[in-house]
Amino acid sequence: MEKKKLYQLKSEANQIDPVLKIGKNGVTDALIEELNKQIKAKKLVKVRVLKSAEERKDLKAIAEEIACATRSTLIEVRGRIVVLYK
Repeated sequence: MEKKKLYQLKSEANQIDPVLKIGKNGVTDALIEELNKQIKAKKLVKVRVLKSAEERKDLKAIAEEIACATRSTLIEVRGRIVVLYK
């Protein structure tokens, strides 16, 4: 992805709220299914990863797992927020 598009998406991501939260159950099939619906509808989504989800895996691994499972592009991980685009 070119830098100009990446900067534009990061800028747009600042204006939106997280659509889902990943908690102690981690990445489940139901979460991926709902995330796919949200990505299809909105293209650019934010997901909040709660502290309880990080007990099993680190944040970067969780972000890569959901990006791979939804076949979307990981735009950025900032704090506990993961931004995905498709």
